Amino acid sequence: MSLQHHLLRIGLLMSAVAVLLIWLASRTEVMFADGLRYVAQAQAIDQGSWSEAVARAVDHPAYPVSIAAVHRLSGGNSPIAWQAAAQAASVIAGVLLVVPLYLFALELYGTPAAWLACLLTFLVPLTGHVLADVLAEGTFLLFWMTGCWTALRFLRDGRTVWLVATIVFAGLAYMTRPEGLLLPLALAGTLGLMVCRPASRFSWPVWRRAVLLLIASPLLVAGPFVALKGGIATKPAVARLLGLAARSPAMAVERERPLDPGQSPLTTYVVAGRAVARAVLGAVSSPLLVLAIVSLFAGGGNTHRGRKGLFLALILIGWLLALVRLHVTGGYCTPRHALIFALPVIAAAAQGLNFLVDRCTARFLAGANAHRRALLSGALIGICLVAGTVLHGRDLIAPINPGFRGYRQAGEWLAAHSPRDARVLDLKGWAAFYGERAGYTFEELGQAEHDPGLSWIVAHDALLIGPWYYCAALRRVVGDRSPVKSFPAERRPGIAQVHIFEVSGKLARTGSTPAPDSRRQ
Repeated sequence: MSLQHHLLRIGLLMSAVAVLLIWLASRTEVMFADGLRYVAQAQAIDQGSWSEAVARAVDHPAYPVSIAAVHRLSGGNSPIAWQAAAQAASVIAGVLLVVPLYLFALELYGTPAAWLACLLTFLVPLTGHVLADVLAEGTFLLFWMTGCWTALRFLRDGRTVWLVATIVFAGLAYMTRPEGLLLPLALAGTLGLMVCRPASRFSWPVWRRAVLLLIASPLLVAGPFVALKGGIATKPAVARLLGLAARSPAMAVERERPLDPGQSPLTTYVVAGRAVARAVLGAVSSPLLVLAIVSLFAGGGNTHRGRKGLFLALILIGWLLALVRLHVTGGYCTPRHALIFALPVIAAAAQGLNFLVDRCTARFLAGANAHRRALLSGALIGICLVAGTVLHGRDLIAPINPGFRGYRQAGEWLAAHSPRDARVLDLKGWAAFYGERAGYTFEELGQAEHDPGLSWIVAHDALLIGPWYYCAALRRVVGDRSPVKSFPAERRPGIAQVHIFEVSGKLARTGSTPAPDSRRQ
């Protein structure tokens, strides 16, 4: 296929993805809670507070920098303007992600799988919802998948230019999320293991040059940032994963559920394995996972599959083990954490689907000419895509985070009914953000309990009745007060009812509240 045909396909795919992501962004109820940190970091960058935005920030700066850049172009200082800028930055990255997805599948499996891999990726509802939200995944995956593609090109012929490109994109991925370090580690592991496989190893001069570059270049690319941060990351999750910090307490806020007393290590790992399996299924879907397994029996693709297969195996296995460790130490693992695993698997699913279609056409049209077989193959793939669209269609275009829309309404109510300097206790942080009010979240709950100047409390039902320590603290602060306003006014299935409580008089002095852990990273 000519370059023009590839560019035409990529352009059509990017247009379709842009329509999907813009539709989803326009129907966002509230941004994901982690997005509040990214917007705050972008605001600090926009104001020139680089020490706060980079050196002391929990998150790496690449995505907040892109938010600040888009905001400079779009303007506006309202919360909605900042959310729109953050979503625009994420959407742009999501549209550009089509390019490395296409090239990655093209390099591994050839032309038939390249366009199909992109379509299947965005037929999984999670993909669009993550890329249209205020999350760093879009920017990270853009750099990550581009780095994976350049690594595959390097493993094909050993050209240094592709290795340098891989290190650069791995550095950009690391500047977005600490997971970017896995890319050069997997490539280094591939170089180390290929020595044991004479059929797949490079010549010694190429191998030595690659090893030297992989040792020296990451130090030059990421070294200054690591020195500035005082470590590879400041996220509590990373420290726990690497064993540099203790595991989350049994009642920590980031845990999906409280840790059972006396739970054995074996049980902890079994629970973690199940959680990771659920996350993978949410990011890939069961049919695509089956098709990816089918691809293992398919031939074809490009050369040097041994090197490439080893590289991908190290990434996939390494990330699965990291997810298990994440759940063991932190008590959580969600489908969006599994996207590193999902994207290569979905590309393999595209190859598996092509393989099955080819087998069907070869069986039922054995004596037909190539044109008729191509028509049948296209029809079968089209039927599969239509079936996937029908299966996931409603979820694919569903609003983002609709269950917490009440927090946005509560924030808008506070903006209209409270003075600018009113302090708000809002564990989630959404109402304070949309209402442009200062206040307290999880980290400052202990201070809020004893602040006589606290004006308002915003919380939904689960926070008021839950078993967690912060729920008990919140109940102490609320006391027997009745909400002055609730959003929605009547309870609805699947929608959190958010209450606003007015605080009057000096709060009763209560026992000290244990300092809460940082929110889920």
